[in-house]
Amino acid sequence: MSNLWKRKPLEQLLGEAEESEHGLKKTLSAGALVALGIGAIIGAGLFSITGMAAGNHAGPGIMLSFIIAAVGCAFAGLCYAEFASMIPVAGSAYTYSYATMGEFVAWIIGWDLVLEYAVGAATVASSWSGYLGKLLATFGVAFDERLMITPFDVTSAGEAGLINLPAVFIVAVMSMVLIKGTNESALVNNLIVILKVAIVLVFIVVGFKYVKPENLHPLIPQNTGTFGEFGWSGVIRAAAIVFFAYIGFDAVSTAAQETKNPAKAMPLGIMGSLLICTVLYIIFAYVMVGVVHYTEFTAGGSGDHLAPVAIAIEHMGNVVNGKVVPAYPWLNTSIIVAILLGYASVILVMLMGQSRVFYSMSHDGLLPKIFSEVHSRFRTPFKSNLFFMFFVSLFAAFVPGKVVGEMTSIGTLFAFILVCIGVLVMRKTQPNAPRAFKTPLVPLIPVLGVVVCFGMMAFLPFDTWIRLVAWMMIGLDIYLYRGIRNSILGNADGRGNDARTYHITAISGFVLTAILALLAFLHHRNIDAEDMGLIYFSAAMVIFHVLFYTYYVAKKSFK
Repeated sequence: MSNLWKRKPLEQLLGEAEESEHGLKKTLSAGALVALGIGAIIGAGLFSITGMAAGNHAGPGIMLSFIIAAVGCAFAGLCYAEFASMIPVAGSAYTYSYATMGEFVAWIIGWDLVLEYAVGAATVASSWSGYLGKLLATFGVAFDERLMITPFDVTSAGEAGLINLPAVFIVAVMSMVLIKGTNESALVNNLIVILKVAIVLVFIVVGFKYVKPENLHPLIPQNTGTFGEFGWSGVIRAAAIVFFAYIGFDAVSTAAQETKNPAKAMPLGIMGSLLICTVLYIIFAYVMVGVVHYTEFTAGGSGDHLAPVAIAIEHMGNVVNGKVVPAYPWLNTSIIVAILLGYASVILVMLMGQSRVFYSMSHDGLLPKIFSEVHSRFRTPFKSNLFFMFFVSLFAAFVPGKVVGEMTSIGTLFAFILVCIGVLVMRKTQPNAPRAFKTPLVPLIPVLGVVVCFGMMAFLPFDTWIRLVAWMMIGLDIYLYRGIRNSILGNADGRGNDARTYHITAISGFVLTAILALLAFLHHRNIDAEDMGLIYFSAAMVIFHVLFYTYYVAKKSFK
């Protein structure tokens, strides 16, 4: 059998969790993990793409979208809690997959997690820029709008953007904080979380009196005739889009190796942060779409589309001469300031999660050693932090927030599906392994997690699926070219470079290539000429990879 399916022994994983002189420092408690999760969850969903999801897909039904997304998260969260309590090692779903389904699946999920964490951080950074513009405007500062959006977005005057500079700035600052140290990062995050939760509660209390019943009816606007534009299909598509807002609880699991008592702290951190934030999400969404008619969230320039809460607080007041005069001017400014700080904590946790996943992959030999090099003084993976500071900055500066947001959602859903499957596999293959926390009602809960998450993935647009498949093909290229021959576990018996391993990987690539071609064809039948760039990109990817995978099959067959 090919070493692609070779699993990392549980005993080895637990051994890696032991702190050593050069390992990651154990500093985090259960309370810190809950705060870490809340820091990631509150902000991304409430403050960024919620407005676009409501304005383009769900209307007031965005509240139902959050409930649907929360159900999927609850199923996946219970599975994450079991894994995190029995495998307290940095790496999250990547590590869990390595222990249950083998190296090949672990690589796929590890590469997919880049969409969840790194691209997710870029999404939030893009929205941070939009709120910064709102804050500057309240003080009469006119910052060039073209320098606050990507070249693919337009200003309120209809001009194309140049680069999102504020997004680059906040990513760089948070990366420097992470390099300084995890404990210091947690202290900063705790202060921000307290402020952020307080401001969310103030928004809810004050906003309730300005909720207009007419803005909430109909709860589910009639479908426009296009799949995913309102109606129930729109509600479910919106659930898939905002799903990435819940990734905070699984970002907690990436800090397992830096937790004092992971067996007990991990389940509490994951489920506690998820429960608290789900309740706040639903209430907050009710106030937001109740204060402002959902169509307002997609009006104006592209920068406004990622700042829906700023739009909502501008409508909290009395109408004078046909214009809303804010009743609490101080609240408008203070909420925007709190959102900016809250976003900073979201970016911090996502960047931390990403660097820890690559730390584990590098430690296993699948990625270059620079990703697992720990700073001699700070004991953090500083080179990995620097790399993702550059990578995430590029995405935030030049890729529209809507695109990176949907990429994050589909990557997150895919990760959750594999974790749910992993619990089923682990219960079958290692039923007697010690588990500080057990997922209840197995196999029902994991199966429901797979069904709900895949159901939401199915409602995402074709272009999002195209980007996911293309991204996975790039990852497969790296694994085929470098990962196989450098895998520590795969080469332990000297058989990591056997032809069968390469053949299976290349065949998997052919399958992905065929899927990409099919998706591009279906997308072409449903779009206008403005999106032909993605079609041309897909065609180029298909042609290149047919040649690339054919070369590897032939090379290993005749070697």
